[in-house]
Amino acid sequence: MKLLSVNAAQPRTVAIDGRSYATGIYKRSLEGPVWLGKLNLAGDGQGDLVNHGGQYQAVYCYPHEHYVYWRERLGRDDFAPGQFGENLTTLGLLEDEVCVGDKLRIGAALIQVTQPRVPCYKLADKMGIHGFGKTFLQANLSGFYAQVLEEGQVAVGDPIESVSRDPVGMTVAEVNSALLLDKNPAAAERALRLSALSPDWRGRFEKLLD
Repeated sequence: MKLLSVNAAQPRTVAIDGRSYATGIYKRSLEGPVWLGKLNLAGDGQGDLVNHGGQYQAVYCYPHEHYVYWRERLGRDDFAPGQFGENLTTLGLLEDEVCVGDKLRIGAALIQVTQPRVPCYKLADKMGIHGFGKTFLQANLSGFYAQVLEEGQVAVGDPIESVSRDPVGMTVAEVNSALLLDKNPAAAERALRLSALSPDWRGRFEKLLD
């Protein structure tokens, strides 16, 4: 497992289809070691602090393997690192293998997986594809958010080490499916046993069961 790209952006205001909003989704790759702090990657920012950022969404990881899938499905070859708004473009960390609660060592930092990524209209706007959020969701190739347990520098080429696995053993893909695709009550009950699950997703599962 390996870190292929480190990406960040400061929020900027965009106007698309009559909407004007601030967003940090337009990432660019960074050179050299970058500090990964408790709440953010150095140089990165969010335009919407209500729905993005914070302890449980401190860093967003997306598998580089999916770039091939999306190139073939969309018939495009214009993707650059950070295309999907991710901070860390990774190799070898797929959603059907990584579990919520897993702890991963990347460079000098230690992170813990907290939830899948929920796509919004801003991703569709960036891709220039109306309704892409739904397409992205149904593919169940969400990537994942993580909290930072130990701050430190990360850099392109750093190995990624699996430090520990959550005892529930529920993958990111399973968690994503349980809430947003299958809406399976039994799977929802299992997800609530994940101690590292973000409060937002915990509340959503509780609401689903109610």
